[in-house]
Amino acid sequence: MNRVTSVMIAGCGDVGGRLAVRLRDAAWQVYGLRRTVSQLPSGILPVAADLHEPGCPDQWPQGELDYLVYSAAATQHDEPGYRQAYVDGLRHVLSWLQSRGQRPKRLLFVSSSGVYAQADGEWIDETSPADAQRFSGQVIREAEQLAWSSGFPATVVRLTGIYGPGREWLLKQVRMGYRVSVDPPLYGNRIHADDAAGLLAFLLQADSAGQPLQDCYIGVDDEPAPLHEVVGWLRQRLGIEHWAEESAVRRSGSKRCSNARARALGWTPQYPSYREGYAAVLRER
Repeated sequence: MNRVTSVMIAGCGDVGGRLAVRLRDAAWQVYGLRRTVSQLPSGILPVAADLHEPGCPDQWPQGELDYLVYSAAATQHDEPGYRQAYVDGLRHVLSWLQSRGQRPKRLLFVSSSGVYAQADGEWIDETSPADAQRFSGQVIREAEQLAWSSGFPATVVRLTGIYGPGREWLLKQVRMGYRVSVDPPLYGNRIHADDAAGLLAFLLQADSAGQPLQDCYIGVDDEPAPLHEVVGWLRQRLGIEHWAEESAVRRSGSKRCSNARARALGWTPQYPSYREGYAAVLRER
């Protein structure tokens, strides 16, 4: 009889929780680590812990652990907050593995396309220079290096702008008459939260099935799009006719990320563009 595959999701929040449900439904043994374990999906084994604290949590599993997913999010959006969440937190989890003598088959580190500094609409893939200028991208880049040097096989997944239920910043802005630059176009990259979780599950299941993984994948839909196009589509769907008096756009970050590497492995997004993804969000409201 085959042993059940086990995974620890350290930072089991929105995307981590969606991943946990997918793996639970695939008959994996899923541990979810977060501060408030009452918010974990049903059937997920709770590990109450704060990643900022160095002590190994009491509920950390004994015995073998096949996979570790590190999916933390900064609660403070300054440099110390990012360092606590991404670098210190990962270091703590790696020390907990060591203290229990656990050697996962692979570590999946959930990263961000914020590690890229390109801002002129260029196409980006996993081989593009990742020379972030902002502290947030620089700290996450440092955490990626920590994952790769952990002593375990490690894959970094650089997710782009995650949207979905509860992540509705752009919808709110559009309702307020969000005015955006048309020329030059500001390219944005996005992935529905379900597709972000789906990509992580796909990679874990591929590795478990013996498919070789590369050390980095970008999580993005099929169609990076100019922000004015997305806003125009949403205005039409929402019936918004007024414009805000002032344009409110961050000029930085215009780039187009490619999902060709993940697609070459066999992954396909459920929501190939913002149109399908936002249509689903609007239907669920």
